[in-house]
Formats: sequence, structure tokens, C-alpha cells
Amino acid sequence: MGAKLSGPGGGSHTIEQNADINVTPFVDIMLVLLIIFMVAAPLATVSIRLDLPPAVPPPPGAVQKDPVYITVQETGSIFIADKQSSLETLGVDVCAALGGGDPACKEERVFVRADADVQYNQFMEVMNDLQSKGFYKVGLLNEDIE
Repeated sequence: MGAKLSGPGGGSHTIEQNADINVTPFVDIMLVLLIIFMVAAPLATVSIRLDLPPAVPPPPGAVQKDPVYITVQETGSIFIADKQSSLETLGVDVCAALGGGDPACKEERVFVRADADVQYNQFMEVMNDLQSKGFYKVGLLNEDIE
């Protein structure tokens, strides 16, 4: 902050406050920070090379099957669509819901969803049972299906 002495030389000296801010150092610091962040920002991003296969539309006239949804409830009950199932019969019931033979039904995608209050081990029992029975195309859902 500066001060200015008023009046011609030799008279009474009163001091007036000069409230002007010198913004030059502030602008200098901002420009230096801008340059630092412009240089550092590309270094902070991590990129992974990913070669995705091209999307191929289904052939004309192909009929899309309805997906099969497996629901795990808090009580441990397992439902395939609206039909109740158990861990012992899960593979057979999923194949029946998919409407295919044993080898063909395991190539279809199934979706698993669970109540918010389901214990992790209950959910993983279903996932492990599906995997042990040859269902490797499993999608996980975290929202309600309408």
C-alpha cells in the first residue's frame, strides 16, 4: 500500500491512503500457474491402447431372443424371470428359460441382479454356480428393469 503526501513542498503534510492494488505480480503468478497446469495435465492422464472389434449388426431377419434375468432376493431365493429356482437346478432352469439345448444355451448372455440387502456371499454363490455350470456370459445389473 502506498501513501501520498499532499500539498506543495513545505506546507502541512497530510497523508492520503492509496488503495490501488498492483495486479502485475498477481497476473504473473497466474500465468506461471497456467503454464504449469497446461504442461502437467497431459502427464496426469493415463491412456491404454485398446483394440476393440468392430461392431457387426445382426443379419437381416435374425430374431433377437429376450434376455434372461436371474434375481437374487435378500432371503436367498433365486428367481429366473418369475419362476423360482435353487442353486441345484439353476443351470437347468436357465437353459429352459433360454429355450435351447444344453451346449447352445451356455453361449447366451444372462443377467444377474440382486436386492440391495443381499449378502455378498449369497450373490457370489449364484455367480460361482453359473460359472461352474458353464455360463461365462453373465451381465450384472444394478438398476431396476422396466
